[in-house]
Amino acid sequence: MIKSMTGYGLATKDFANAKYTVEIKSLNSKFLELSLKMPKALSDKEFVLRNDCSKQIERGKVNISVNVEYAEATLKTSTINQPLLRHYYEQLKNSADELGDSGSNILQIALNFPDVIQYTADENTEDEWKTVYKTFEEALANFQNFRRDEGNILKQDLILRINNISEGMRLVSEQEPHRIPAIRERLNHFLEEAAGKENIDKNRFEQELIYYIDKLDITEEKIRLKSHLDYFLEALKDKDANGKKLGFISQEIGREINTMGSKANDAKMQQIVVGMKEELEKIKEQLLNVL
Repeated sequence: MIKSMTGYGLATKDFANAKYTVEIKSLNSKFLELSLKMPKALSDKEFVLRNDCSKQIERGKVNISVNVEYAEATLKTSTINQPLLRHYYEQLKNSADELGDSGSNILQIALNFPDVIQYTADENTEDEWKTVYKTFEEALANFQNFRRDEGNILKQDLILRINNISEGMRLVSEQEPHRIPAIRERLNHFLEEAAGKENIDKNRFEQELIYYIDKLDITEEKIRLKSHLDYFLEALKDKDANGKKLGFISQEIGREINTMGSKANDAKMQQIVVGMKEELEKIKEQLLNVL
């Protein structure tokens, strides 16, 4: 089973006149890059969430936001941080004077700066944290389900590309017998023009031809390529299958395809090999998004 590194999960719960929302998003990354935003009142629990994420999300550029919306009834007071407001106001006014701006709305702008207006809410209880954590777990479960669904789509596409490469190998095998007579004819024609037909040693020619054709034999490459393709499909079914493992196998597939292309010495076979390379490139692109 494979999973996509792209994922999305959302969950909400209500508790004690407050609404808790946890949203998880992820994109491709070689490592786990975790950005976690949560209210200051819950900052002491950040390590718990980070620890769970490192165990379950594994890899990806992940953004997690924990948001709490308190009902007005839960707010005790709202106060203005006068020193901070004065600092922002003076900075804005100095900038406005330097730029020749009237600065008519400086106070309003300063009031909207972070932490200028502070709300004092009821203290969090252990039950409230349990609600937050349950919301996180639900969002994480939705996130993992999204990854699995996306992974299944990726799996079907990867199987299609592997089958296309297998079909290309079959076409190469069909074309392979036709190239020997063509090689023989080209070499014989070249020697006749260069040395004259009467000067060709037929026995020597046959010996050299056999040696040359043996160098172009791709039987071993086809056997290894089939083995790599089968291994790739088996790895897709593996419970612990991952993008890195599949990436290594795709590199081996690429080596055999490249060698077949270099030994082809036949225009039609080389065209087929080019098509196989195109399918492999699509596989590599898809593997960038596999966990």
